[in-house]
Amino acid sequence: MNDRIPDEPALCSAKPRTRTQPALLSVVIPCFNESATLQACVEQVLLIADETLNLEIIIVDDGSTDDSVAVASKLENSHDGVRVLRHEENQGKGAALRTGIEHATGDYVAIHDADLEYDPQDLKRLLVPLQQGKADVVIGSRFLTSGAHRVLYFWHSVANRILTLFSNMLTDLNLSDIECCHKVFLKDVIKDIDLAENRFGVEPEIIAKIARRRLRIYEMGVTYSGRSYAEGKKIGWKDAIAAIYCILHYNLPYCAAPIQFLFYLFVGGTAALVNLSIFVVLFSIGVHVELSAPIAFLVAAGVNYLLSIAFVFRHNAKWRTTSELVIYIVVVLCIGAFDLWITKMLLLAGFSPVIAKGAASISGLLLNYLGRRYVVFFTKPTGDWR
Repeated sequence: MNDRIPDEPALCSAKPRTRTQPALLSVVIPCFNESATLQACVEQVLLIADETLNLEIIIVDDGSTDDSVAVASKLENSHDGVRVLRHEENQGKGAALRTGIEHATGDYVAIHDADLEYDPQDLKRLLVPLQQGKADVVIGSRFLTSGAHRVLYFWHSVANRILTLFSNMLTDLNLSDIECCHKVFLKDVIKDIDLAENRFGVEPEIIAKIARRRLRIYEMGVTYSGRSYAEGKKIGWKDAIAAIYCILHYNLPYCAAPIQFLFYLFVGGTAALVNLSIFVVLFSIGVHVELSAPIAFLVAAGVNYLLSIAFVFRHNAKWRTTSELVIYIVVVLCIGAFDLWITKMLLLAGFSPVIAKGAASISGLLLNYLGRRYVVFFTKPTGDWR
């Protein structure tokens, strides 16, 4: 699989199917401790097969500790189209999807959970734009449906809408539900995406990576019968935090400079506060400015580097790690010399240490961003801001 961004974005050239043989849909079902629902789930999926659609059902057991493996094996032995893959240890939904997608052989690949929250009949509707040659990806939405849906947690729905809005701001898409499980892809599209997230962060990761490929994305409402925590729901607030990280991590490196700089202000601002705090402490205990200022600046530069590659810029975008660090240090030293000069000049002019160092930190913020975007973490333009 290859997650390289082409120099010139290329649209998928899928055409409507004209052959008489049925299409093959690979349905990847990640499973962790779903013995109570797995058999019913698979039996429901099997019902969508007809004279126009064959199925390949890939159950990926992700280190279950209940009877899920036994249930899955029984289904595999009872139905020719069912395959079971297994992780010895629990790794997360994203890891299970990676394994299932890697082994999928169908014309189309769909994601379907094992917990009976989604109706597999919706997969046939999601397939239509793909079969007609109109779409490369079709994403389900729990918020667009006009059918019945179970009413559960208000704050979950609020969190989902906020995450979707945040993602849309950076991808320039107008989706309504990025966390919806139901997604159907052309096989070549999903196999060309190198998924890195192991847990539920895989959902915003998929959205980020299909967004910047200029794929033809459709969205359709799906029915939803959510579970309560007492019934086995697994996602929680920690996954929401992880989703925010993934939205930033997989989108910001490809955003336009003004948007990227807006978010870099948080990184630069955090580093500036570290810079200022350490300098004030050292200076107040008698450490000379020629020593306290460089120490504060270098510590802040390390914080800046770690936050930059975590959220804003693409690590190893142009340079290997060692070269990237060397170039980063050179840029830091140049800006550090400027920082020291400004600080000393303002102190000699009679300003307080806080004002002197604060002014130096603020004036260096823009230089830091420009140095990182266009020198240290430079990414070749693709003709698409995403």
